[in-house]
Amino acid sequence: MSPPSARQARLAQQPSVPPTDPLRALSRSLLQLSEHAQQVAPQDLLHQAMQTLQSLVPFDSAWWGEVSAGDVQVAPRNWLHGSMGLSRSFAEEWNALAAVDLFGQQSMQQLGVVIRERDVVGTVPEHPDVAAFSQRHGLHHCMALTAELPDSGLMFFVSIYRPPTRPEFSDGETVLFGEFVLHLLQQWHHRLQRLQSDTPGRPWDRFALARPSGELLFAGLRISRALGEASPGWNGTHLPPAVAQALAGAPCTLSVGKACRLRLEPCGPLVAVSLASRQHKQALAPRELSAAMLYAQGRSHKDIAATLGLTPATVRTYLRTAYAALGVSNKLELVAALRHQ
Repeated sequence: MSPPSARQARLAQQPSVPPTDPLRALSRSLLQLSEHAQQVAPQDLLHQAMQTLQSLVPFDSAWWGEVSAGDVQVAPRNWLHGSMGLSRSFAEEWNALAAVDLFGQQSMQQLGVVIRERDVVGTVPEHPDVAAFSQRHGLHHCMALTAELPDSGLMFFVSIYRPPTRPEFSDGETVLFGEFVLHLLQQWHHRLQRLQSDTPGRPWDRFALARPSGELLFAGLRISRALGEASPGWNGTHLPPAVAQALAGAPCTLSVGKACRLRLEPCGPLVAVSLASRQHKQALAPRELSAAMLYAQGRSHKDIAATLGLTPATVRTYLRTAYAALGVSNKLELVAALRHQ
């Protein structure tokens, strides 16, 4: 482990900020976050950031990572995650009940907004499977924020929890949490951009980053789906065994299953994994194409959702995927690209 920087040493020596001064506490935490983003290894950044958040807004357990919203036919899914104070089976258990988790759905539908358990209590009775899951893991007081992870086709989320013996999250803590997580997402995206620049030309939704051990740090929606189809039962936290075993041989090309062909390349201390390039851009899935066509015609997210039987959050996910797959950045380019689909 490298010695702390002079700036880190100064921060550590400064007196702690009184809990009655939230503005100074937030400022101190954001300075630490910026320091982490510059100096901490990418595979440790999110965990270090969550420890800083815990000193700003105390919590007993936390969960963070990437998620897709799903639709009326496909349930929401967590694709990869990190956690503090939770069991290893937490994400797998959540995926099994994601379709009936109102708290998670509310967070995915209100991107960039902090959601607490009080915001969904009383709207619809809690599903018994969700109630049992919450009790099993001590998730009595909950607070979460979900936001778009640009260009990936997925969303980034942070959830923190307290047991019933602790007070609920206050309004002030809600503000601090929201500001910190949005800064964290920005720092994480910038770090991913720097790593992505080491392997240019890889669309974000077809790209993943992993430790040499196979633990994933980031994965886009298309490569996640491809890995899931090629490796039934894959949980998303680590690369499938066949892929993880091949990382030591990077750079190389690897076929997994019948239709998944991957390119493995060194990326600093990590390994970049991407869907092998093709001569032609990958066609959109039928629902992605329908959402893109309606959007190109001037329809709103809400109208598209009503027409296709989706949620507005899912429509946004489909449009992000369409933009990335077609290599466009605005509606005019989208219209032109759709003429060739």
